[in-house]
Amino acid sequence: MAAITKERRIKWGLFAGLWTFFGLFFSTQSYIFARIHERPATWHHVLLSNLPDWYIWGAFSLLIGWLFRRFPLEKGHLARSLPVHIPASFVIAMAGLALAVSSLFVFVISPEQQLKWWPVMKRNIALSYHWWVLVYWGILGAYQGLDYHRKFREREKRAVQLEAQLVQAQLQALKMQLHPHFLFNTLHSISALLHEDLDAADRMIARLGDFLRLTLENSGEHEVTLQRELEFLKCYLEIERIRFQDRLTVRYEIDPETLDALVPNLVWQPIVENAIRHAIAPRAGSGCIEVRARRLGPKLELQVKDDGPGLPPSRSFNSAFSEGVGLANTRERLRQHYGSDHWFGLCNGAEKGLVVTLEIPFKPAAHELRHPVGEIQWK
Repeated sequence: MAAITKERRIKWGLFAGLWTFFGLFFSTQSYIFARIHERPATWHHVLLSNLPDWYIWGAFSLLIGWLFRRFPLEKGHLARSLPVHIPASFVIAMAGLALAVSSLFVFVISPEQQLKWWPVMKRNIALSYHWWVLVYWGILGAYQGLDYHRKFREREKRAVQLEAQLVQAQLQALKMQLHPHFLFNTLHSISALLHEDLDAADRMIARLGDFLRLTLENSGEHEVTLQRELEFLKCYLEIERIRFQDRLTVRYEIDPETLDALVPNLVWQPIVENAIRHAIAPRAGSGCIEVRARRLGPKLELQVKDDGPGLPPSRSFNSAFSEGVGLANTRERLRQHYGSDHWFGLCNGAEKGLVVTLEIPFKPAAHELRHPVGEIQWK
């Protein structure tokens, strides 16, 4: 309530200041005019002659604003509004002029001058009436401009809100594409294991249940902490270890400082999945995947490196997996999340394999971490 009262005081203070400014501005003009024509004039006399006129218009501006709201000058309303505003401009101008003349008799004209109200009124009608009519339309135009500005800001605000809602919908759609793709691969592996190793198939189903539970717990979140993201990755890699047994080794190099940083939900899983598909699955021997995270000033760097064949020399940078659902979705999700404030690239390792690196703004979570990482061994 106190804040509202203060806001109103500021609003009315600005309102009074505006009309005082107009009064002082035109008082200066009157003073200069009197000095040029060598007429007796003091600042006290000039201010008392001009300030009341503009305070009268300040009062009438409230009435004009009410008329504007009732009869707006908009397409579709002009036929109804103009027949109100045209006569109102003449009536209010006449009433304002009458009050202004009366103020002269209160503040400026002394009884010794023996002037009558009506003759002074007639003289002011002849000299100033049309000006007062124009002031009415000037105030009306100001209300029209403020109304256009208000509506523009509202449209701009709605556009921003709609754009944000669209981005959220697109991100949700991209996330929903990831789950069926991962589920298809996992269910295919379970189907194969049912004919070879029932215990392994049972463990994979249990790990898949854990993964789906974690997914459902964060289904409405587009960002999670890196610690939470590692839980997703752990579940996924346990499923893949059951599938590949001794052929898959995973190493982690995670800077503890990065664990509470916010990252897009499920951002690591499709990158690791591509590494497994291209570096582990095609060969009979064992392979290694390294998962890294570190802070680089204002950025968070996430990296996945494998020891597979890497990019063929004929392939251009960043083109090897451009048609895959996982990395294509990752690129698009990063673009939706961060615009141009991110980097995502693929390149061959120094010795062998492929390195996938992404850099995003380092943004610590506002809440305290509640989800333990589990039994991941940091190396």
